[in-house]
Amino acid sequence: MTLPAVKPLDVFIIAGEESGDILAAGLMRSLAEKWAGGVSYRGVGGHRMAAAGLRGLYPMDDLTAMGFSAVIGKLPTILRRMRQTVEAIVANPPEILVLVDAQDFNRRVAGQVRRRLPHLPIVKYVAPTVWAWRPGRARKMYGTIDHVLALLPFEPEVMRRLGGPETSYVGHPLLSEIPSLQPSAADLALRNGEPPIVLVLPGSRRMELKRLGGPFGEALGLLRARGQDFRLVLPTLPRLVDMVAEATQDWPVRPHIVAGEEAKLAAFRTARVALAASGTVTLELALAGVPFAAAYRVPGWEAKVAKHLIIGRFATLPNIILDGPVVPELIQHDCTPAKLVEALAPLIPDGPSRQAQLDGFARLDALMSTGGVPPSDRAAESVLGVLAARG
Repeated sequence: MTLPAVKPLDVFIIAGEESGDILAAGLMRSLAEKWAGGVSYRGVGGHRMAAAGLRGLYPMDDLTAMGFSAVIGKLPTILRRMRQTVEAIVANPPEILVLVDAQDFNRRVAGQVRRRLPHLPIVKYVAPTVWAWRPGRARKMYGTIDHVLALLPFEPEVMRRLGGPETSYVGHPLLSEIPSLQPSAADLALRNGEPPIVLVLPGSRRMELKRLGGPFGEALGLLRARGQDFRLVLPTLPRLVDMVAEATQDWPVRPHIVAGEEAKLAAFRTARVALAASGTVTLELALAGVPFAAAYRVPGWEAKVAKHLIIGRFATLPNIILDGPVVPELIQHDCTPAKLVEALAPLIPDGPSRQAQLDGFARLDALMSTGGVPPSDRAAESVLGVLAARG
């Protein structure tokens, strides 16, 4: 959809996390291609958004905090930045406000802006996980958010059922990686060859490595002790190589650490199986056709709190989208070396356990299809649709 335009489009856009910076930058580039009069961007984001033309109000890092204690420690800065953001929008209203991830921060910004600028179109990119916890957030968004852009195919129906705003499925950004994840003939020869390549993905944060490194390392040692030969590969970010090397130095089977996006994609194309921390990487493994076992641990007090808040049946994205236990999940007290190896070992040889996951991943591809249109383009179409509807 290319709309006639007589002036540049002024977009205020906010992202508060690394993943949001990636999503927002893609949307910005797609909007710029589709809006004939050109687009100017201001707001909050990271280096990718800056490269796409964002004039930043302040560093995105001011909004980034993981875990309850980190949020509490950063609360004064977050509240100050919230006031600054709202005042900047109200003092010079844009044509549209786009809020990407940073759910709690952006929800409060949207509420304050809506009260002061009731006719400003507001779009939310990334639906809140109301299907997993705090479902009441969906209804609270109604009347504040005009349209939600969802990454997962079931989210529009969930938002409708819970009384949320109109929601469109635009596709997950990982869908754009599928061509890079599809193995060549040479990759398949390695995937099906001997010894098999086992990926280990214990997370990218220091606390994840601390909690998962021990049981993951011991589980892989048990797998080797059973007589299973394998090559162990651990993909990570370049800035984390030293930390990962330190965390894995005492493992019974030392991993070959590879760094960078290209090395990671090559590892995914050739891996036979994987042992992974629950997170976005589980969806990436499924799209690459790599059977895996997923695990996660949090501090005991966080687990007790979460038990009263979480309503979802599953923890990994493939299981959530497929609405079934296709991938084994070893969470909290189940994340033990013995249980990890019992989940992982049957996935290495050809057999029913491995085939069940591969069949599930094939259904996942169909469910998540965007008809060949890049998710960022679908998101841009939806944003322009909201603008057109609001005149």
